[in-house]
Amino acid sequence: MDRRLIRNLHRQIAPILFLPLFLTALTGIIYQISLSWFDGFGDLGSILMSIHTGEFLGKNLKVFYVILNAFGVFVMLFTGIYMTSIFRSKPK
Repeated sequence: MDRRLIRNLHRQIAPILFLPLFLTALTGIIYQISLSWFDGFGDLGSILMSIHTGEFLGKNLKVFYVILNAFGVFVMLFTGIYMTSIFRSKPK
């Protein structure tokens, strides 16, 4: 596969996926820290989990939020690994 095509795919998809992936990671971290250190935040904890799981979008769109996050992680992972040329054979 052409390296320029992979790089362009990575560059175009990254800004779209940044916000949902960032929100999921950030709310998950804050929620776990609040449970471990502060015994939860009460109502704020439920709001964090609502954002983390995509429930704030409603029952139907929650599925798309989860699929977008999962697909986005895999696409960014595979295109990023491909661009590093880790698995290419070295010339003799």
